[in-house]
Amino acid sequence: MFLNEEKTAISQTTRLKQIIKVLNQHSFLTNFYRQKHPEEIRQALEELGPTFIKIGQLLSTRPDLVSPAYIKELRQLQDHVDIDPYETVEQTFEEQTGKRIDEVFKTFDKTPFASASIGQTHHATLFDGTNVVVKVQHPAVTQLIQTDLALFKRALGMVEHVPMDFSVIDPKRVLDELSTSLLHEIDTTTEVQNGQEFYRLNNDYDIIEVPRVYPKYCTQKILVNEAMPGQSIKQLMNEKKPTDEKLAAKIKERNHYLAHVLVENFIKQVFADHFFHADPHPGNVLFYELKPDDPKLKATSKDFDYQKQLGSNEIEIQKEHPLPPYRLVYLDFGMMGRLSPALTDGIAKVVIALNTKSTRQVGQAILGICNRTGEIDEQNFYSQLGSFLSPYLNAGLGGIDLPTMLFQIISLCRQNNLQVKPEVTLLIKAFSSIEGIVAALDPEMSLMEVAKPFAKKYLLKHFNWRDSLESSIWQARQTALDSAAIPSHVNDLLEVLSTGQAKINFQYKDQARVLRNLERMLNRLLIVIVLAAIILGSSILVEGSSGHPAIFKLGTAGYSIAIIVIICLFIGDLYHHLKKHHKKRL
Repeated sequence: MFLNEEKTAISQTTRLKQIIKVLNQHSFLTNFYRQKHPEEIRQALEELGPTFIKIGQLLSTRPDLVSPAYIKELRQLQDHVDIDPYETVEQTFEEQTGKRIDEVFKTFDKTPFASASIGQTHHATLFDGTNVVVKVQHPAVTQLIQTDLALFKRALGMVEHVPMDFSVIDPKRVLDELSTSLLHEIDTTTEVQNGQEFYRLNNDYDIIEVPRVYPKYCTQKILVNEAMPGQSIKQLMNEKKPTDEKLAAKIKERNHYLAHVLVENFIKQVFADHFFHADPHPGNVLFYELKPDDPKLKATSKDFDYQKQLGSNEIEIQKEHPLPPYRLVYLDFGMMGRLSPALTDGIAKVVIALNTKSTRQVGQAILGICNRTGEIDEQNFYSQLGSFLSPYLNAGLGGIDLPTMLFQIISLCRQNNLQVKPEVTLLIKAFSSIEGIVAALDPEMSLMEVAKPFAKKYLLKHFNWRDSLESSIWQARQTALDSAAIPSHVNDLLEVLSTGQAKINFQYKDQARVLRNLERMLNRLLIVIVLAAIILGSSILVEGSSGHPAIFKLGTAGYSIAIIVIICLFIGDLYHHLKKHHKKRL
């Protein structure tokens, strides 16, 4: 695979040939443009290595760019790489830390238990007896990624001169996002910081555990985490229902508890911490049962303290409850999401607006979490949104499938020159992963019902009663003053109408587009008139040249100018048509 060629220095030319070969084998450009055969796209990305795998992961968070079938397939991206021999691992470790492996670890398994595109992971033991996992980066992966990014930058320079519609996507911004993500991933210090912060915020939250990071053993290419027990929660998601009714009821109760904790904790990550796990797929969530002699069996937990998490000074009595004999473990903190307080408020306003069932309030909240990529007809947007939201709002808050609804809202935004902010699309992707786990564990659970108590507390926190009362009093006073002036205004209106000075201004739907088309038609008409004059004048000059070369050349020059203008007009019309057709296909 790609890492075999990585052993030696890879020139941009060699890498470019390899990329072109793989893309051609899987008809990458044709399939991607037509959004067909997503499995071919996934296979091509896996063969091309870490840079392209990261591209696929980023695309899986962009429902505004790829179809649902592509999103589903790209989430299955896996790494197929050769394992580095122990000698290579040992050399990398010494170069990074300045110490031998046996000077840092009491034991170290020479054979890794997992290997991915960025690095491979080994079991080890510290001298104090702590079991850890050590992730060691592949030696030349940094060079490979930097080569790919350099090629992308060169390609971007050429793409900017190609007549394509980039109203939906900003290629430079996408490349910057990709570069930042990849450079963070090959710099383990970022994951160390993420892991420490996530541990502080979420470890021992109810039944959730987070592995401890050991920064003193970590470097740019070495990551050392606490070893955690358990297996992927996917085992429980695929578990068959037992025939024994008592056992089935016990498993149902356990799965309900697991699903509830996952949702509640994710809500806390987003709205209280503003820092969330952006890739909580089943492989990154472990489950294990406690042994009979484990002291954790006596642990208790308080219910989620909404007031404290939201910074409220109100005192709310918290009831403790004993924890069940099992735990959930979060892994892999390379891809994390961070929200600004303003953006978090914007997301909360969308959820709260959904509860009010007001299309205009939902629309205003959505506009607050979007970047504008062009001219927006807000009235048209509200109208389309109202038609789209009607079945959801009629179903009630508890019946809303939020991830599906958000994916469709993103497509609606794209059609109206609105681009949902990248942080929000990352959040939607993470929320969809959590929703997938919850749906498998407890199909009857509504994520919105779990979130409803938090939404109420959030609304109360953001609702300032004093300011609202003052605003209401001011509006009532202003309304009273305006009401007294109504007879005078009516008298003025009648006087204006009677003297014939009235003037009515009105706008109609798609007014700006119609005016642009009208202006375009008038411009074309003027150009045609000028061309007709040039052709007529040139014909007169050619016919009446009577052997004068200068006059004949002037006439033929007129013909040439007319032909060039006609060709330019034809090319312009063709480009406009293709651009419009391409936009419709998207």
